[in-house]
Amino acid sequence: MAKHTDISKVLSGQPIGEKVTVKGWVRTFRNNQFIALSDGTTIQTLQVVLKLDQYADTTLKRINTGTSISASGVLQASQGKGQAVELQCEELEILGDCDPNEYPIQMKRHTLDFLREKAHLRFRTNTFGSVFRLRHHLAFAIHKYFNDHGFYYLHAPIITGSDAEGAGEMFRVTSLDLDKIAKTGEVDNSSDFFGKATHLTVSGQLEAELAALALSKVYTFGPTFRAENSNTSRHLAEFWMIEPEVAFNDIVDNMDLAEDFLRYCISYALEHCREDLEFLQEREITEDKLKPVDERQSMPLLSRLDMVVSNPFERISYTEAIQILLDSPHYKKKKFKYPIEWGIDLQSEHERYLVEKHFKKPVIITGYPAAIKAFYMRLNEDGKTVAAMDILVPGIGEIIGGSQREERYEVLKQKCEQFHIPEESIWWYLETRKFGTCQHAGFGLGFERLVMFVSGMQNIRDVIPFPRTPLNADF
Repeated sequence: MAKHTDISKVLSGQPIGEKVTVKGWVRTFRNNQFIALSDGTTIQTLQVVLKLDQYADTTLKRINTGTSISASGVLQASQGKGQAVELQCEELEILGDCDPNEYPIQMKRHTLDFLREKAHLRFRTNTFGSVFRLRHHLAFAIHKYFNDHGFYYLHAPIITGSDAEGAGEMFRVTSLDLDKIAKTGEVDNSSDFFGKATHLTVSGQLEAELAALALSKVYTFGPTFRAENSNTSRHLAEFWMIEPEVAFNDIVDNMDLAEDFLRYCISYALEHCREDLEFLQEREITEDKLKPVDERQSMPLLSRLDMVVSNPFERISYTEAIQILLDSPHYKKKKFKYPIEWGIDLQSEHERYLVEKHFKKPVIITGYPAAIKAFYMRLNEDGKTVAAMDILVPGIGEIIGGSQREERYEVLKQKCEQFHIPEESIWWYLETRKFGTCQHAGFGLGFERLVMFVSGMQNIRDVIPFPRTPLNADF
């Protein structure tokens, strides 16, 4: 058979009268004549039409949902509804059989819980085909944005000897004999592979800062790990982070960069993933009808994305945010689950209220209490807040967190002491504040949070191919 053509190209080009070869997986087979074929390059299927009595019954019985086939023929304008073109099949080859009595992904509605158990096959559904095509385009948009803006892509280490990030429990990496340790209870870190205790990284930020203080503009985009026993719809043990760091930037520059970056990524998805986004929006509307009114989305998916792209982000201080929440009808009617007072770490319900109810557009909050933020954030002149920022979007709440970094050597040393971080564990980080220090800033974006927001999916396990969560490391 001839070299095959992607179905997406066949449908977009529609070369009527030309002979083409397509390959893919059967979605449906009707009346022993009409095959709906998908190859994953688009949410659309191509109708392949078999001539009656063209193939033996033994061949027709092998064409089931999930069967992989190759079909060659002439592309013609379709006489039926639902498609503009169809392939009049002249040659058909079955590449891989699929037993309908065993294949779990039939053409019916499956729950997301069920599909998580079939993660090796869920890519074949419309929902997950759309999600993972979207994930690809967002990843490409991220690299394109930073490349076009003069950033250098830094590969931060995945194995780290530092536990100073303070972002949560870390996974231990070791070559020691665990059976022996279990028997004796003794751990000799000096005889481990690296000569000391090491872990999987929770962030590439500290290393990115080192590179930014020589290359000016860098970003990381890689896997990070948290050994937190959080079995929720918003947490993973393994996820991907984007962390730009820019020398000479202050907190305002940082906000400008983060806002422009986020708007670009969403605009890119709206331009290149329209069909998938329209499908995901319809899916969300259908799902919302089954939920209590107060759990439904406040606006359709595409409207939420347009809101971010079309509106300048509101910028307020943490102190102003607290006052808005205290003055809100929601607070006075005791509708907030979590308490509100200066010094708290804002909860998702607080963040979503500010975005969805009060401002009705994305919000950037700055000037958080120093006590609830990381040691590396620059202390403000008031001595009680830091030059931190969080970007809040509808449906999610916080999607980006960042800060101007503390560049003053003595102040950073004091903060290490306050946060009980041994200087010897990050001596290299402190040294950058002695050798040509300068103001610099950066932020972190959890990639899966971005995919959740743009896709409208409600569980983070449904936007990463093979989720790693407590007691779950299948596939």
